[in-house]
Amino acid sequence: MPLPPLYGHEGIRNRLAGAIASGRLPQGLLFEGPQGVGKQRLALWLGQALLCERNDGGAKREGCGDCRPCRLVLTLSHPDLHWFVPVELERRAADADKQVELAEEALGEVLAARRERPLYERPSGMASHGIASVRLLLRKLALTPVMGPRKVFVIGDAERLVPQTGAEAAANALLKALEEPPPDTVLVLTTAEPDALLATIRSRVVRVRVARLADSVVTAFAQRELGLADEPSLSQRVTAAEGCIGRLLAEGGVGGTGGAERGEGAERFLHAVQDGPVARLGFALSLQPFQARGGFTAMLDELLVRLRSEARAGKDSGKVVSAIARVVDARELAQGNVNPQLVAAVLGEDLGSPR
Repeated sequence: MPLPPLYGHEGIRNRLAGAIASGRLPQGLLFEGPQGVGKQRLALWLGQALLCERNDGGAKREGCGDCRPCRLVLTLSHPDLHWFVPVELERRAADADKQVELAEEALGEVLAARRERPLYERPSGMASHGIASVRLLLRKLALTPVMGPRKVFVIGDAERLVPQTGAEAAANALLKALEEPPPDTVLVLTTAEPDALLATIRSRVVRVRVARLADSVVTAFAQRELGLADEPSLSQRVTAAEGCIGRLLAEGGVGGTGGAERGEGAERFLHAVQDGPVARLGFALSLQPFQARGGFTAMLDELLVRLRSEARAGKDSGKVVSAIARVVDARELAQGNVNPQLVAAVLGEDLGSPR
């Protein structure tokens, strides 16, 4: 199933197309803007423009949409377009080469799912760009292009190169590639949290601010791509999206556990932790007994996202890092055949106990 069209961002698109036509496009770019505003889709649009075989070098260069390279980009199948997204490795390996293989396998599974359903929600709270993923990227970086004159790398949610303070190995491994990329390569990073990136990464790329979209653009996307033309609450949903198409998807536009529901569950859990043992136990008992792979796991993912944001902001870092470790342990238990009521009760007690 092909990617939906890119909606909005005409000003940035015109500047990027002009830079391609003049041969002045930087080899390292950082698209930064609110979560769900379309940064990765814009990066894929840029990849299509760079790989299109029908560009004539005129004043404006964009992908034609009809040539074979364009069609391959739109189905996420072009061998010279490498889209790296945060992944969660279900297995571990002591051998570094095996870890890279596992990362490639996990990335392949995620992209296969996105080919089937290109409207996707944000990655789970456990997903990250680990050192194995960066090593895989560096290996692909060293290869010559397969079809055309260049390669394009998109690194989505780049803030997850540093999932928490003290875990900068993956980000550091990428520095050399950003400083001296091969001449046939363009690297595009995207992030909703530019300050979470290492300063040494930010200094090696050209930063491009991706602004929120007009409500009319979000409405057009909802009507054409999500089929919400006749939904009575469309206006309220568009307003709540605040110029970010991705928020429509997170609120249940494409099925699955909605982002609002996940956030509400995490918020209720945190309040229960603060309110004491009775509240913690009440929250745990309110969970469905065998929901570990559904809503409960999604709630833990949202909890991890919040805690990692606090860690990056430097809020009581020792306590927050300890909480992250305990939530990670709980999530691993939740993936097994463990009653989430029990997991939530133990986690609540751990987080609520003074340390």
